[in-house]
Amino acid sequence: QVQLVESGGGLVQAGGSLRLSCSASGLTFSSYGMGWFRQAPGKEREFVASIRWNGGRTYYADSVRGRFTISRDNTKNTVYLQMNSLKPEDTAVYYCAAASGTYSYIAQTYAHWGQGTQVTVSS
Repeated sequence: QVQLVESGGGLVQAGGSLRLSCSASGLTFSSYGMGWFRQAPGKEREFVASIRWNGGRTYYADSVRGRFTISRDNTKNTVYLQMNSLKPEDTAVYYCAAASGTYSYIAQTYAHWGQGTQVTVSS
């Protein structure tokens, strides 16, 4: 059974930083592309960042490029999202997801999802 468990969310002031982690089990982690998505209240889920199975390529939404960094440690079956210069509009539930054979920005390509972690940025 595949499990993705996010952690690291919380309340932070604008301009602050958080690092999210997503620990995976039940799958061959090093074979999967990983993505981070987020969903704010009343809005659709949106792509944030993704990383290739070996970490060699990354992809970011325009809204976070230059502020967020996605990385992974295949020895720990964990993917990270370092979030700097946070803004109130970054407030959302953040989800990690795993996809076989891709690291797309398209949510439907991801077969496995975590339960999400809340990030709240105060102004």
